[in-house]
Amino acid sequence: MLNFTDLALRRGPRLLLENFSATINAGWRVGVVGRNGTGKSSLFGLILGELSTDSGEVSLPKGLDIATVAQESPNTDRAVLDYVLDGDAELRRLQNQAERAEHDHDAHALAQAHEGLHAIGGYAANARAARLLRGLAFAQDDLQRPVNSFSGGWRMRLNLARALMQRSDLLLLDEPTNHLDIDAVLWLQDWLRAYAGTLLIISHDREFLDAVTDHTLHLAQGTATLYSGNYSQFERLRAERMAQQSAMAEQQRRQIAHLQSFVDRFKAKASKAKQAQARVKMIERISVLAPAMADSEFSFSFPAPAKLPSPLIKLDQAAAGYTLGDGSQRTVLGQLKLNLEPGDRIGLLGANGAGKSTFVRLLAGRLQPLQGEVLRHTDLRIGYFAQHQLEQLDAQASPLDHLARLDPRAGEAALRSFLGGFNFRGDRVFEAVAPFSGGEKARLALAMVVYEKPNLLLLDEPTNHLDLDMRQALELALQDYPGALVLVSHDRHLVDATCDTLWRVAQGQVQPYAGDLDDYAKWLASSERGPAGTVEQAGKVEGAARGGSSKELRRAAADQRAQLKPIRDALKKAEREINAHSARLTEIANQLADPDLYQADAKTRLSELVGEQGERRKQLEAAEAVWLEASEALEAADAG
Repeated sequence: MLNFTDLALRRGPRLLLENFSATINAGWRVGVVGRNGTGKSSLFGLILGELSTDSGEVSLPKGLDIATVAQESPNTDRAVLDYVLDGDAELRRLQNQAERAEHDHDAHALAQAHEGLHAIGGYAANARAARLLRGLAFAQDDLQRPVNSFSGGWRMRLNLARALMQRSDLLLLDEPTNHLDIDAVLWLQDWLRAYAGTLLIISHDREFLDAVTDHTLHLAQGTATLYSGNYSQFERLRAERMAQQSAMAEQQRRQIAHLQSFVDRFKAKASKAKQAQARVKMIERISVLAPAMADSEFSFSFPAPAKLPSPLIKLDQAAAGYTLGDGSQRTVLGQLKLNLEPGDRIGLLGANGAGKSTFVRLLAGRLQPLQGEVLRHTDLRIGYFAQHQLEQLDAQASPLDHLARLDPRAGEAALRSFLGGFNFRGDRVFEAVAPFSGGEKARLALAMVVYEKPNLLLLDEPTNHLDLDMRQALELALQDYPGALVLVSHDRHLVDATCDTLWRVAQGQVQPYAGDLDDYAKWLASSERGPAGTVEQAGKVEGAARGGSSKELRRAAADQRAQLKPIRDALKKAEREINAHSARLTEIANQLADPDLYQADAKTRLSELVGEQGERRKQLEAAEAVWLEASEALEAADAG
């Protein structure tokens, strides 16, 4: 499928890869990992023919269909559904051929076009595109909206849907989870498990990699090494290799001692929560893998807060939302009654648009409550990290300048030592941040939060742009942090490793979630979920958040589930049939590619397979039509 032979690659004066040889076979699912700047995206550029090697070669089979996600945010007034359908170039070619033939009254060409559309499942393309968009949390009403009416993050989701729409032999995904919430990440994870082609995926999300990959390509220090197994298996193999290097023994012992102290602290709490029980096992795994982390460029901890008052924040029947241009108010969350205490470690769950960031902004004081009270202790010190913090960095100032502004009395040596833990070393501390990468800017913004010695940490998607080593350093620092933590992240490993309690943001409320992340994933996959949690649903429950009691909301939700159960059952059955027919059609296509099948003595078997292929295609189209009808019925019920 894909061969690299004695490959060398430079970007400017930097040597990214040297003497790299490897073969990636058809059907492999390869996670491409390594620190930022090691050449992961450049490797994709070589495969796509966008970059040239300095020596060696990359060879691919002729006629290979490659799908990848465009990195530019699209700015077009084309309808969402049409934009995604454009990802299937063969579909559009055949549709255009049919239109020309009909215009020219060319019956033969028209028949050929329709035969081609039937062969590729073109008549069910709209249903396939709608299913992709639904999985990525677009509502039915969004399908005809112009692409440029969405924010940048949602447009990148459309780029992802467009790439998935393309029927490909090789799929290249570069950080596909960056603009997704946990719900959409779990959906994408399931979709990729069913993908029949070869997959190369760059990601810093270890849970995601573990779920979808069976090989790991690790880039480091100018070399690339291919391992069998997913990310966790790669970690173990790499740890075993590194543990054999005696020069690292002392550093390994210090790292393991640090981890062991964390294990001991949580063993004492293991009886208190199901999450803690699961984390003890995870921590023991980390202890074994300490050698693999020993060469990290990052090492920092949160300084102890001056005070840890109780409670830090108290919400009393608070409501959060926004005042619109006409003076009216849009309530996103209501009936918020809770306390935040030192030591609380809370992970927020919920779909994009459900109100997670609104809740964090309310806690941070960036939003004032629309009603009720938010009481803050006089000694409260908040450390707030969100993606917009990166935009607020002074482009012309250096990392050292940014910290000096926070603490004018601090000496340069102390500030440089602190920045070294975030891998800002040497002359880098004096350079303006304007040309810094997204990862470097995120590290600086995080360093500024840490430096302030907060007793309440509010982290809204802190891992976007961070590589695995920096995520690991953040995880270890948070594990020792004595203050309160509220975390929004699509990185399930970070949530699992640092949070004791999960709160679900949905239907205009914030409520404790009794299960763990595995339970949440199962719930999302169940038919009972329906379309709840989408942006549309969040807006629909706004009125309930303002007025209804929790008991009334639960009763109404139960009634709605009962009424919609037959539709959801039909949807689930159609999905099962679609998966079964698609899998069988893939098997038939593979068998039809066998040259021996076209010998005279295999004529009967060939005829049987061709006949079954035609019948399966019809059944698949019928199942997709049922799926689309049930999906639209659910959306109509939600809108009613």
